[in-house]
Amino acid sequence: MKKKILLIGSLNMDLVIEMKRMPLVGETVAGESLAYIPGGKGANQAYAAARLGGAVTMLGCVGSDQMGDALLESLKESGAEISQIRRSADTPTGMAMIYVNQEGNNSIVVLSGANACCDISYLQEKDTLFAEADYVMLQMEIPREAVFYAARRAKELGKTVILNPAPAPSPKDLPADLWAQIDYLTPNETELAALCGEESLCGQEQVLKGAAKLLAKGVGNVLVTLGEKGALLINRQGEAFFPARAVAAADTTAAGDCFHGAFVVSLAEGKERADAIAFANLASSIAVTRKGAQSSIPAREEVQELVREAACTPLFGSIKIPSVPEWKC
Repeated sequence: MKKKILLIGSLNMDLVIEMKRMPLVGETVAGESLAYIPGGKGANQAYAAARLGGAVTMLGCVGSDQMGDALLESLKESGAEISQIRRSADTPTGMAMIYVNQEGNNSIVVLSGANACCDISYLQEKDTLFAEADYVMLQMEIPREAVFYAARRAKELGKTVILNPAPAPSPKDLPADLWAQIDYLTPNETELAALCGEESLCGQEQVLKGAAKLLAKGVGNVLVTLGEKGALLINRQGEAFFPARAVAAADTTAAGDCFHGAFVVSLAEGKERADAIAFANLASSIAVTRKGAQSSIPAREEVQELVREAACTPLFGSIKIPSVPEWKC
């Protein structure tokens, strides 16, 4: 029987605008295309986990509008359980404006909309789902108090808690007891800096020191996603680096969400952490070669093919930090 994944988070309709380059402050540039694509960090991660074979139930909120209909239909097609998602009668579905340049890099503006209705009282109504789950995955695009409640309740019930701290809050905005509720904290470099109260963390040494600060607060594991470089796992036993597969990126919008969905699915299947991270790296390496959010998520067999090809390479099995060339800013 598959272990169950409860994914709590945002659902947004992504309005993706492609352009040759990002505008500077006060500048107007010409866009090349506009597409409406189902997204939101919570929905993207639920979609990825379900499409990659996980037993996923999602909690979140959409409006009673056409965009909400489209988001639910997309999630349903992935195989995720959507019957417990709340529909707001008077608040529109959340939206994200995503600007993508010709290198595939993006900037995002989010309007929370109905995501604000994913509150503590709603989660309390779904307590049976917390009890039934094995893994609870969260992000920061729903009300923070709801995230804090969900992490505490899940840990109270003995579940594995994964928090993707995006968008990253200031450490002063996080309750002191939250850190110890988190089994896996999964920031990128920018988010890690914010959680440490720094403007940036420049290079490998500072990233390791930043992660060590969070471990000292009680976090179980810090898994830092490093974009095209790969991922770095830091815990009380040491550190390990997992290189990414080199590809030509077309759109990085859902790369992190795909990574998270693949990671939790592998854990739920009983895989070792090293193999779960390697699997997640491979899945996201496919996602970045495609445009859009959920539309970029690969099927399980596509990733498995890469797994078979990579099984005897350094993509699988951790590489200790001293053997990896240090990266710079």
